[in-house]
Amino acid sequence: MTQSITRRNFLGSVTAAAAAGLAVPGIAMAAKAPAKWDKTVDFLIIGTGFAGLGAAIEAHEIGIKNVLVVDKMPSTGGNSIINGGAVAAAGTDMQAKEGIKDSADLLYADILKAGGGLAHPELARHIADSCVENYEWLKKVGVKFKAVTYHGGHSVPRSHAVVENTGAGFINPMLAKCKEYGIPVQLRTMVDELVTDDKGAVLGVKARVNYRFGREKSGKVTYIRATKGVLLASGGFSRNVAMRMEHDPRLNEKFGSTNHPGATGEMIQAAQMIGANTIQMDWIQLGPWTSPDEEGFGLAPLFVESAVGYGPMVDPATGKRFIMETGNRKVRADAIVAIGHPTVIYLCEKNAMNKIYGKNMTPELFKRAVDNGVVRKFDNLKALADFYKIDYAELKKTNEKFDSYIKAQKDPDFNCKMFKDAVPNGDGPFYACRLWPRVHHCMGGLVINNKAQVKNARGEIIPGLYAAGEATGGVHGMVRLGTVAVADCIIFGRTAARTAAGK
Repeated sequence: MTQSITRRNFLGSVTAAAAAGLAVPGIAMAAKAPAKWDKTVDFLIIGTGFAGLGAAIEAHEIGIKNVLVVDKMPSTGGNSIINGGAVAAAGTDMQAKEGIKDSADLLYADILKAGGGLAHPELARHIADSCVENYEWLKKVGVKFKAVTYHGGHSVPRSHAVVENTGAGFINPMLAKCKEYGIPVQLRTMVDELVTDDKGAVLGVKARVNYRFGREKSGKVTYIRATKGVLLASGGFSRNVAMRMEHDPRLNEKFGSTNHPGATGEMIQAAQMIGANTIQMDWIQLGPWTSPDEEGFGLAPLFVESAVGYGPMVDPATGKRFIMETGNRKVRADAIVAIGHPTVIYLCEKNAMNKIYGKNMTPELFKRAVDNGVVRKFDNLKALADFYKIDYAELKKTNEKFDSYIKAQKDPDFNCKMFKDAVPNGDGPFYACRLWPRVHHCMGGLVINNKAQVKNARGEIIPGLYAAGEATGGVHGMVRLGTVAVADCIIFGRTAARTAAGK
């Protein structure tokens, strides 16, 4: 006699299989709800970077008063606090003062172009349409902007740099606002699992307090209930070598990372365990502006992103240019990796002083980069060529040709964007920097809609679960344009708060 399948006997068989250590196809795994929660809040935010703090402030301002922000690390800010310190916005007052014509439509088009057709239009559109309001909101929070700069792949200068030249220029005012609003920020809290009800809705999390990074069994288990939902603002997985190699086997331990040590992707995995879908996980972006002469993110990116279009990037083995200097990150990084050894970018002192010194880098940061040997000064082209072991005759030809392109405002070789305020580099003096890519940004992550709600593998919304920032995928496609991620994180973090509040 065939036994009819009921919910009770089906769940019984699942329990038996799980007890036997067998995998049960199609069944998501989540922590079991405790008999009593240790703590209950309205909105739980995991991560203290741009997305997490933006969400916390927005949640408070729209009426969610019981907000808790947690982070597994002993300090706040994650990757956000060490980033380059600029946010993309299209059509601002600062651009207007400099005569820069820009619009949401142009930014949207740039995101789609860089994304190679893989950026989800509704997500890209949300960033483009919200970026100016987001910029104005940041000013109200206390962020101080000083200049509009250009990053490779954008049609016009639209990266709004903060006075501090690092992400701390955003994070510190946001932390101060959280303190003003009485929003608790709880560090050394490792979230292990999401807790769901029998319908798959997220109720809260199983975590460990007093966790010590690197001591993976440390901390006391605690259960936190979140009545309005949980936001994953926990970043990507650039530091998780095994995880990134699953998606891109090339990215082994030989490639360093610009990310902070905690960018290891556990919350993406925790969401997957309850059925969340992921997208574009194999699109992992390398930063083409990092230097082998320093560790981590470093100072080189601030110099390099300002130098593109003002001086040539050359292969030391040939003395020749090999790629469009103002191209997007993937174009440049792939070209350097294909060469197989560090390359060099340089520009004359006059261009450096006009474009970088005191504008895109503070005098203190510029001096530190020079003192550390990350950026080097040379009296003339021969000295530069000798130091980097470049054939001087070939480099001289390259330099003269690039100067002619600056004068003509057109590059027939690689279509590099030539800026009107650039001057011919001549025979120096020069500032130069070596380049070798590092793993920088995980383009893929959890699937979300434009309300920051996480979807499962069937395209259904997982109730009570939100995600923003680098924990998500599909927003940028195959290439993220510089400083657009800062806008992405804050905009979608704030969006998550509004969705959780029913706004």
